[in-house]
Amino acid sequence: MEKVEVGNIFVLLDENEQEQEIEVLGTLTIDEVEYAAVGFAEETQDESKEDIDVFFLRVEDGDELSVIETDEEFDRISAAFKEAQEAQEHAEEEE
Repeated sequence: MEKVEVGNIFVLLDENEQEQEIEVLGTLTIDEVEYAAVGFAEETQDESKEDIDVFFLRVEDGDELSVIETDEEFDRISAAFKEAQEAQEHAEEEE
């Protein structure tokens, strides 16, 4: 498997054992653990970019994606990604 980077597309098996392509939308390291924000490739490649379902996965060993196990961890990671996105948008507005 290749290193997890923004723009990479990976194939995961869903709960019904169906293959789903996901695209990495962003990465963030929190408390020395890397996380990836991902969306379904079909949705992210749609020109409208409306209503993209984004979810978060833990990056293991630089190239493996795993599910976040607890609601507490998910909430913490979700808030950190939102904060990073808002900071980036604010920085872009100042340019």
